[in-house]
Amino acid sequence: MSIVALLFIGFSFGAALLLLAGNILQAREPVRFTSKLAGFLLIAGLAGIQSLHLGYLLNRYDLVHSALYLFLLYGIAPSFYFYSRQLLRNDAGYSRHDVLHVLPFALCMILPYRLALPGAFLVGGGYLLWLAKTVYALRGQRQRFHWELLALGVLFAIAVAVLVLGFIWPLLDEADFIAAYSILIGLAFFAVALTLLRFPGIAADVSEAVQAAYAESTLKNIDKPAVLAKLDALMTQDKLYALETLNLGLLAEQLNLSQHQLSELINTEFQQGFSRYIREQRIAAAKKLLLAEPNASVLSIGLTVGFSTQSNFYAAFRDIVGVAPGQYRKTHAG
Repeated sequence: MSIVALLFIGFSFGAALLLLAGNILQAREPVRFTSKLAGFLLIAGLAGIQSLHLGYLLNRYDLVHSALYLFLLYGIAPSFYFYSRQLLRNDAGYSRHDVLHVLPFALCMILPYRLALPGAFLVGGGYLLWLAKTVYALRGQRQRFHWELLALGVLFAIAVAVLVLGFIWPLLDEADFIAAYSILIGLAFFAVALTLLRFPGIAADVSEAVQAAYAESTLKNIDKPAVLAKLDALMTQDKLYALETLNLGLLAEQLNLSQHQLSELINTEFQQGFSRYIREQRIAAAKKLLLAEPNASVLSIGLTVGFSTQSNFYAAFRDIVGVAPGQYRKTHAG
């Protein structure tokens, strides 16, 4: 098991660097500074735990029994909470009661190791219940998601496995516990990296689903048929989807709506969020161009319909169509 654990630890370090560089600190969507900081601390904390596991498994140093290890353990759940709160909650503000989230750090400094270690997993269990409750509140928006739900389910299952591991650790050999925990952290990194590669717009989709779940109707005085007709014209005639910088605010301005109104309109009429709606418009146009312009490169077509990178185009095409753009062209070529 130790060899497998070492492989997952190595993968964790690489994945942590990629996530920090590409999907946390450099995210294009507007994210609060506190969420970015929490995301950084979450990934750095998990990588730190893996580095201590590495030293233990290689018999180089033993910091698994140190206050540093407990501090990192107790920091994971609050970091995840503050990172995901903006994404999963409609109210992204903070209050003085949020200071209570630092109390577990005091416990890890006071309690003896044999109590502090399971205590960290007990604290994690509390946050896991919060996550389950929050996600359950979004059940009305499940029609928006397909394979994304499976990916989130895998992450949730890993979190449950970590929780169980924390409670049965006295029954295990310590080396086996460290190895198993290292593997689970590595699996979590793998699942997150794979999810972001497969569904690069998942954060925006979830955020829009949250807004739809909690928002009150803003369309009471809107002529929906007229607005929908204008929206269709902007997509089919003006090809506004091809604008790489197109966002909710810009499209709402074209329709003389507020951002909340446009978001609700797309949610209620198309059962999807703005980001996915635009991706589907772009992919529909790309499918036509792939067949109409057989000599054009796949990359040029992706850029033409509004995608900023080839990887985003490929990921969106696979998500919506089920195959890669090149394969689609070969299959449907006349």
